[in-house]
Amino acid sequence: MERHVERLTREQIAAGHQVSLAFRHGACVPGGAARIPLRPSAASRVMATVSDRLAFATQAAQALRTVPGGPRGVDLVHLHGDHVEALVLGPACWRTGVPLFVTVHATLSERHRRLARHAFRYAAGFVALGGATAADLMARGVEARRILVMSSGLDLSRMPPPVPASAREPGLIVSVGTLNPMKGHALLITAFHRLSRDRPGLRLVIAGDGPERDRLALLAAAGPGVTLSGALPQEEVYDLVGRAQLFVLASRRLAGKGEGVPTAALEALALGTPVIVSSHATLDPVVTNPMAYRVFASGSAAGLMAAVAKTLDHPSARERMGALGRQAAEALDWPRVARRVEDWYETCLR
Repeated sequence: MERHVERLTREQIAAGHQVSLAFRHGACVPGGAARIPLRPSAASRVMATVSDRLAFATQAAQALRTVPGGPRGVDLVHLHGDHVEALVLGPACWRTGVPLFVTVHATLSERHRRLARHAFRYAAGFVALGGATAADLMARGVEARRILVMSSGLDLSRMPPPVPASAREPGLIVSVGTLNPMKGHALLITAFHRLSRDRPGLRLVIAGDGPERDRLALLAAAGPGVTLSGALPQEEVYDLVGRAQLFVLASRRLAGKGEGVPTAALEALALGTPVIVSSHATLDPVVTNPMAYRVFASGSAAGLMAAVAKTLDHPSARERMGALGRQAAEALDWPRVARRVEDWYETCLR
């Protein structure tokens, strides 16, 4: 989310807009942007006992009254979050007459549906990262015409050119993502061990860190070939994915969390690496060509093994997937994505 906000902000500033950022965690303030100071209050302290996100929204709502020029000097508020923050920030924007836009980065929790319906009434428009996220919004009463479905953008100018198939490491499979239950790394490691029994020389590298590291390390130690690299700088991630024969993301939906459109998979497409994702991490409708990547049923080790084996065994299919993936990624360059967001502001405000 922080990377998304940073790149969107850079593009909006380049287009001549004034952008001010309010946040409690992270350190992203692109050049030309201002940071809105958030100050604790009695109300935010009460909210903090319930949720850090509610406390943030309370402080952001209070700060809206203190920005230079007051609310009258603000054209719109763009929230990156969901109904939790909108529950507080929505009424505040409504009272001050400032339109609220909400970008929802992942599928929504199955809890608090009625609360979400109430909170989302205050937004002028929504950006849903992925079709599943848009469906969740509509299930909570948001009209389809108020939702723009898209993905995060890609820094194509900063990405290295695709590596030729002949220069890729034979049998290298890569996954990138936080080490948490939602990403499905445990399933991937289990499927890899089963697959590698009959395919010596396969190698799986998972880039990322998180709360499941110890558990995944134990699973990885059950057989050869698995490396947990930890979090890597972006350039090293690009190099690793670019050298791989296959990129896999085995995400699954949990009761309180699910994937939007995984940027790591989109970056793999841009690098020309064949991509396999679970049905809960599908790239639809952002990548419209179903031949550009492969999907297996989320949670199915057998389905994942079959998809990996089929892709590894057919070099011509990998080459075709790589070409189609690069073609699909061309439409996701950040300047294009930012323009879509700006056009969406205009559409909703009209």
